[in-house]
Amino acid sequence: SGGAGVLMNVQNGEILSSVSFPEYNSEILSLGKDTKQIQIYLNDKRKIFLDRTISGLYTPGSIIKPFFAMGALTENVIDPYKKILSTGSISIPNPYFPNQKTVFKDWKAHGWVDMRQAIAVSSDVYFYEIGGGFESQKGLGIVNIEKYARLFGIGEKTGIDLPDEKGGVIPSPEWKIKNFKGERWRVGDTYFTVIGQYGFQVTPMEMARAIAAIANYGSLVTPHYILGDIEKEKIISKIDLKKENFDVVRQGMRESVLTGTSILLNVPYVQVASKTGTAQVGVSKTKVNSWIIGFFPYENPKYAFAVMMESGPSSGGVGASSIMRQLLDWMS
Repeated sequence: SGGAGVLMNVQNGEILSSVSFPEYNSEILSLGKDTKQIQIYLNDKRKIFLDRTISGLYTPGSIIKPFFAMGALTENVIDPYKKILSTGSISIPNPYFPNQKTVFKDWKAHGWVDMRQAIAVSSDVYFYEIGGGFESQKGLGIVNIEKYARLFGIGEKTGIDLPDEKGGVIPSPEWKIKNFKGERWRVGDTYFTVIGQYGFQVTPMEMARAIAAIANYGSLVTPHYILGDIEKEKIISKIDLKKENFDVVRQGMRESVLTGTSILLNVPYVQVASKTGTAQVGVSKTKVNSWIIGFFPYENPKYAFAVMMESGPSSGGVGASSIMRQLLDWMS
């Protein structure tokens, strides 16, 4: 029903392209003569006037996993070579019915995966365990999850040179108390948050900026449309984390393109590093938002991208990866 795409310079935050769909013809609005078409615009349920790149808030799904992988490495929650077994789900005792289990599913059984592989194949079980802890594996915990999301500017406005930018939402115990009539936070909430579900909401622009900071080893730039905006280009915050941790996450994203969920971007003319995401939306969960974020060229990144396709069918079809592939083909 809609979509958005952002292509950004990872060094200085220049926006090379940003697209929000559906679009409208601004000339029709300024002339004001075609009242029939204007009325169609106003009545369109797809929110034609919403700039989805900066004001559209969407559940991110797995595209936020690289940032929590950085957090887990920094907090020594896990060694990047340690393997976790995904048999397709994990189960924990149900707080309301102690003799029953609450099951948290992976999207498939991945077998034994280390951090790079977990990013490449997008293993939910791996991230449940390093996010919320499970048996002997300790977790980041919800406070650190929020800390590392915010470190990369997720859940906050980017400061772009346009009005009406939205900031996003990172679920937390305080957020749950406010939105769910005082209910307390449970480990299952942490599990859902660390894979980018639950009440998590982000804009495509903040995800493009966040992944640019993985590409450039920790410079959180300020996106801007005006070419050579010296003031905006000066506003950079440094994310002071170890280079080797960035390398692990980058390698996982490259592996995603070579053998994992981003294989559509495995093209001969440029090396891409990427992470896909699929977030279920709507009450019946029959629709999904399809995401892909990443950067290229892999060795010396120049561009970061974020593409989001809104409310598509949950069974395959054209997703964000195929849109990004078409863009790469066109650029080549």
